[in-house]
Amino acid sequence: MNILVSACLLGENCKYNGGNNKNDDVLALQKEHRLVPICPECFAALPIPRVPSEIIDGKVFSKDGRDLTEEFKDGASKALYVAEETACQVAILKERSPSCGFGKIYDGTFSGKVVDGNGITAQLLYDNGIKIVGESQISKLGI
Repeated sequence: MNILVSACLLGENCKYNGGNNKNDDVLALQKEHRLVPICPECFAALPIPRVPSEIIDGKVFSKDGRDLTEEFKDGASKALYVAEETACQVAILKERSPSCGFGKIYDGTFSGKVVDGNGITAQLLYDNGIKIVGESQISKLGI
């Protein structure tokens, strides 16, 4: 099975702060599945490192107040393209991210508080029939 995966979970240094979120449980899946890395922010040509961003009222703003909604939408559409081209019906995405969070995201105050909601990419993938789980929920995939 081909599985779309947030690249930061695979150890790629593409996080806003230049680091990664390497997850050994996710990496272990590559023994039996093809993991297809995506980073919507990189697809949108946002720099690494970059100012953190959060969603406020459906729009993405950086901590310094820049509206990055269009960049995040661009990255999301490119992630969907990769999913479609590689026949990924499942995605493991970084929890709470303004791109990849699914179910819970940061609340837009840059205080670490989470609220119900989906990141821009997660929502687009979900709307196009891709099953999404966060990295702590991979057991729910049943694979």
